[in-house]
Amino acid sequence: MYDVYEVRKDFPVLGETINGKPNTFLDTAASAQKPRQVIERMVEVSYHDYANVHRGSYYLSEKMTSDYENARKTIAGFINAKSEKEIVFTRNATESINLVAATWGKKFLKPGDEVVISEAEHHANLVPWQVLKDELGFVLKIFKVGDDGAYLEEEYLKALSDKTKLVSVTGMSNILGTVFPAKKMAAQAHAAGALFMLDACQMIVHQKVDVQDIDCDFMAFSGHKTYGPSGIGVLYGKYDILDSMPPYQYGGDMVDTVSFEHTTFDEPPARFEAGTPAMVQAVGLARALEYMQDLGMENIEAHEMELVRYANEKLKEVKGLKIVGNAEDKGGVFSFNIEGIHPQDLAFVLDKEGVSIRTGHHCAEPLVHRMGFESVARASFGLYSTREDIDNFVKALQKAETFF
Repeated sequence: MYDVYEVRKDFPVLGETINGKPNTFLDTAASAQKPRQVIERMVEVSYHDYANVHRGSYYLSEKMTSDYENARKTIAGFINAKSEKEIVFTRNATESINLVAATWGKKFLKPGDEVVISEAEHHANLVPWQVLKDELGFVLKIFKVGDDGAYLEEEYLKALSDKTKLVSVTGMSNILGTVFPAKKMAAQAHAAGALFMLDACQMIVHQKVDVQDIDCDFMAFSGHKTYGPSGIGVLYGKYDILDSMPPYQYGGDMVDTVSFEHTTFDEPPARFEAGTPAMVQAVGLARALEYMQDLGMENIEAHEMELVRYANEKLKEVKGLKIVGNAEDKGGVFSFNIEGIHPQDLAFVLDKEGVSIRTGHHCAEPLVHRMGFESVARASFGLYSTREDIDNFVKALQKAETFF
């Protein structure tokens, strides 16, 4: 374990006050705060190294190209990819999933094929497949989760068939906190003859993710959730699969040869990175992943699991509070509702107490409805969260109850 109070010193915003109260930031699942090491690295690159990458025959361009491609290597190492050529930079995980749908999906899916997802998916892993289904005529199958939000293996296996071409699921639900058994699910998908894609946005910040151990064919995650900058995301893909896919967008930096009559395209990952990339953001993301590695992913997971246990006990002190999602294998995401208080009203009162939570359907509207709600409040933890944050949260909830 690490000293969380020392770690918090790396996050300047956590030392500030909100409405005169300590900053109790409980919205890390939406976007994580950034440590000064990430901020300083991005400033350093902007001050000293900035120039466009690739093909520049001068020092600054060569230095920025080196920084950018070294970031790719860092990310490959973080997830244990076989090669940095399996790392595609995107704007975010949403674009990563859309890239797979628009390239692999359009090329390989046909009427009668099946794509399998869960009830627990973020819109980013539902809507692209819905739209593509309507265009291509394949079948989109959605397997159920339990009333307590638990993963149901029997429902997953029931959804698989010899027509399944792709399984695309979250590693950890952004509403339920449920952790899905990705490695086992990937093996079961492969046994059915399907590829397996993992939306690791929530999972990758809480535990070590090894793409070779999981044996996923694709994986997506975002920089801003991994204590890095916004505007940068990652698509991992096994190289042979990426090499079979057409480009996603067209323009500079993704071509091999161009004439007025014909264009040929570069190999992956360049094929999927049209135009000037998010260079500074890529370097910032790499530094964020190094920061997590320095703390130790096992230590981060242990710290957050201790907070989950503590929160489960403390939230029992709040009258009328119902947690949405009580799966045994659950991460640091607590969606909830308090009887008689609208989530938006609750968030307003909590903000006055310096407590930041999120409300609404959290880009997973069908799941919120399936769990029996129109809107829920959500508190989520990060590597910098403390027991005191949970105590402040519970006190603010109890104070809110006196207003309604």
